[in-house]
Amino acid sequence: MTVEHHPNGVSTRPAKVDDQSRVFELIEQLTGEAVTSDWQGVYESHLRLERGAVVIAENDVSILGIATVSYNMTIRYGGEYCELEELIVDDSARGLNLGRILVQRTIDDARRRGCAEIGLYLVPSTEGNRGFYEKLGFEVLGTEMRQILKADQVIAKE
Repeated sequence: MTVEHHPNGVSTRPAKVDDQSRVFELIEQLTGEAVTSDWQGVYESHLRLERGAVVIAENDVSILGIATVSYNMTIRYGGEYCELEELIVDDSARGLNLGRILVQRTIDDARRRGCAEIGLYLVPSTEGNRGFYEKLGFEVLGTEMRQILKADQVIAKE
């Protein structure tokens, strides 16, 4: 993955080690959760592009947004597919089209990696974004079901 420059003066690129504090700050903004020690290991794995990645959107001043993805293996595809996990644009950067730019970058990166498809989950609090994702080519395919396996992992039912 390389740096890509966009007409609005924003660049996208893979995350680096020294981006961690800002990435965690943005995730805290999204989730309302405090950083845990587990985040560090996942971030480091994403930097190595093992099972995921973090894409940064920035201008000359600061990091304005991020997208995180996971790469998963499945027999039915004979390889990997990509899941968009988090898409976060700082409030100060609204209106710069960063959401679209970040999603398109993750699509392009997944295609270059050889992924069979890219998907995402909408929960009730993000259901209002359905039209945004449909404009980018995403389609509704079903309903997600989950079972919490870690006692300390509480997912709000929204």
